Amino acid sequence: MSINHGANLYDLSNKLGLNKNELMDFSSNINPLGSSKLAKQAIIDNIDMVSIYPDPSYFNLKTSISNYCHCSSDNILLGSGATELISSFIDIINPKKAVLLSPSYSEYEKELIKVNCHINKYFSKKENLFKVDVNDFINYINSDNHDIVIICNPNNPTGFAFTNEEIRKILENTNTFIMIDETYIEFTNTSKYSSTRLVDDFNKLFVIRGTSKFFGTPGIRLGYGLTSDDLIKESINNKLDLWNINTLASIMGEVMFKDEDFIKNSSQTLTKEREYLLNELSSFDDFMVYHSDGNFILSEIKSKKIKASELRELLIEKHIIIRDCKSFEGLDEYFFRVCTLSHKENEFLIKSLNDIFTKDEE
Repeated sequence: MSINHGANLYDLSNKLGLNKNELMDFSSNINPLGSSKLAKQAIIDNIDMVSIYPDPSYFNLKTSISNYCHCSSDNILLGSGATELISSFIDIINPKKAVLLSPSYSEYEKELIKVNCHINKYFSKKENLFKVDVNDFINYINSDNHDIVIICNPNNPTGFAFTNEEIRKILENTNTFIMIDETYIEFTNTSKYSSTRLVDDFNKLFVIRGTSKFFGTPGIRLGYGLTSDDLIKESINNKLDLWNINTLASIMGEVMFKDEDFIKNSSQTLTKEREYLLNELSSFDDFMVYHSDGNFILSEIKSKKIKASELRELLIEKHIIIRDCKSFEGLDEYFFRVCTLSHKENEFLIKSLNDIFTKDEE
């Protein structure tokens, strides 16, 4: 099973003899409310567009993203998911020395290794509740000749997030490229934490977003990057295939970025559910729960009664899937991560955890 994108539901459901819909996937971090109804209706209404090539300039899609992110449409790059843009950017920059804020998503390191880049990891630490001091981070960046700094904001799996003012401070006090993966930014206060508004002013900034998580559309493979560096834009566009975004993904994107009701409802509902899970998980004497600005929560089994892998297996028996975080460098076998699902499912998770740890005490 993939250790990068949560559980492989196809594989797991086959092994358990279950339908995928019978599994409660707390490992995927995907919006449990699904995707925009308006966007899905747009697909239905325009289904005959599959017989027409997409607009190679993707004017309408870029306009929709531009208004949504508050940046120039000229500074938008489109990719088949965020991972394609991560790979393209690193390949073009071809860095010799990188700073990777860790623990974090493993794909960054894989792509850096491909270009033979030396990686220095700046670890957030549990004794600091995984919070990062921006001044210390800046000093670390400037301590060597780093070509690139990679930040997942909010960070997966710790949930820590820099504010956009802190990102501005990093940009103003360093001379390196800053790549910010905002995959989970829409689950928090974007006006406070998102860096998209900085793109037009700082050409050393590259912001990447996907639509899989917040917009609940991993199946359409739509991602986008934002940069005002003309050379990078030209280089990435030259690497990407013509019509790399299919017609249906383009139509869906044009609509869902403008669906204010979906965006507002998702943000409010999932923030409420995250706070519910934070409070409930924190009530367990066995857990140390870390604050999160994402739609997922990192917890540690501080009692060490069982390992996270053992907890995962016990919960699978209840059709619940959590993320064992041992594979994240800097975390050990007692860390696990859960995302927010529906309130009913969140309640069932808490009840199941209570049953496991109460039974263990008996």
